Amino acid sequence: MLLSAIIIYLIITVAVGAWSSKLVKNSNDFVLAGRQLPLFLSASALFATWFGSETIFGASSEYLDSGLQGVIEDPFGGALCLVLFGVFYLRPMYRMNVLTIGDVYKRIFGKKVEFFSSVFMIPAYFGYVAAQLVALALIFNSIADISISNAIILSAGIVVFYTFLGGMWAISITDFIQTTLIVVGLVWVAVMVSKQAGGVMPILESAPEVSFQFFPDANPISWINYLGAWMILGLGSIPSQDIYQRVMSAKSEKVAIRSTYLAGGFYVTIGLLPLFIALGAKFLYPEIYLENKQLLLPEMVLRHGGMHVQILFFGALISAIMSTTSSGLLAPAAIISENLIRPYFGHRLRDKNFLWILRFNIIFVAVIATIMAQWKTNIYELVAEASILMLVSLFVPLTAGLYWKKASEMGALMSIIFGMIAYLIFVNIEMPIYPHIPALLVSALSMILGTYIFPKKQKINA
Repeated sequence: MLLSAIIIYLIITVAVGAWSSKLVKNSNDFVLAGRQLPLFLSASALFATWFGSETIFGASSEYLDSGLQGVIEDPFGGALCLVLFGVFYLRPMYRMNVLTIGDVYKRIFGKKVEFFSSVFMIPAYFGYVAAQLVALALIFNSIADISISNAIILSAGIVVFYTFLGGMWAISITDFIQTTLIVVGLVWVAVMVSKQAGGVMPILESAPEVSFQFFPDANPISWINYLGAWMILGLGSIPSQDIYQRVMSAKSEKVAIRSTYLAGGFYVTIGLLPLFIALGAKFLYPEIYLENKQLLLPEMVLRHGGMHVQILFFGALISAIMSTTSSGLLAPAAIISENLIRPYFGHRLRDKNFLWILRFNIIFVAVIATIMAQWKTNIYELVAEASILMLVSLFVPLTAGLYWKKASEMGALMSIIFGMIAYLIFVNIEMPIYPHIPALLVSALSMILGTYIFPKKQKINA
């Protein structure tokens, strides 16, 4: 019954993707849904940006190990990113009216920075998508007799199919359906767990004190690492194509801004539900917790939830993860097409050709991510690594380019390159602080030095 319900849901999702293809007439429709999304579609799409495997599987298991301080990155950092994007980044970028965030770098700094920012951004998505494929595979493995390896391939095939057809239109429409399922499913399971435990208080009282400690101990290293955890998603995802394409798909600047605030508030509140459910599951069924922390929630529902609860919960899980995966596939595909291929072949190809290039790039990204998913299966690590790569190389140039008039092309190039080199060095050195923190400082110093040594050329008025 459960497997049949999930198959029906997957068929509906694919059908929505096929129908959405009718709305796609050009590359702008495919990447930004023609900038026509109303508030409810825009906000639900933004909410679903990261509400996938990391929030439900990764964050819940990290919370059981380390308490709230273990999940500062997500959901708290994710909500922070949405709010910061709406306050500081959305307006200037929305008014540029360009297709990708690579185009934003080009508009600010020129073609060289466009190229390097695109090259440095694309690899981050392979791990990000791989994390979602691992999560989907874990679900299929839990409910059907299928190996993790085969389930990863099946998961990739399903998401690729509807994203290939409908692009951002398919993502946005399915996001609204999926967001509804996520909220209903998680609330339902939270209520079920509370009833089985005899109320909310027995669950909360069973948790160690550290579970609710939001701030770190009063020493400098703890506070530096605490702020570093906020940075990973909070700042690292700002210069990313997936959040850019979701925000810029809104039908107006005002709708886009409201969407970021709504999605940010919604994300942090709904994002706490998996943590509560995991705490309840550990309290009620400690034997499942000891088997596999990442599979604690699905195993609990399978063994102790009724059929209607199973259908709702797994529907919510699959919804959340498929939404995140489809966006993660489209983002690098758009960057490859618009910022690496179009500058060199744009004069030879029509927009219809680029639409097909976009679609085939989705397959290419999925193949690489599938290979990575077979190689590494820790969801939380895969997603964190993806955001860190963009934090240490792309955050500073974007921020400086929007708010520092003197920011130069060479400063941006040095920031991107030296920030990444610094991270690759620091990550292999044992340090008391997270390696992305000093790498971010190197990126900022490189931006400043590069700008003053190689200043922006002044335009001469004719």
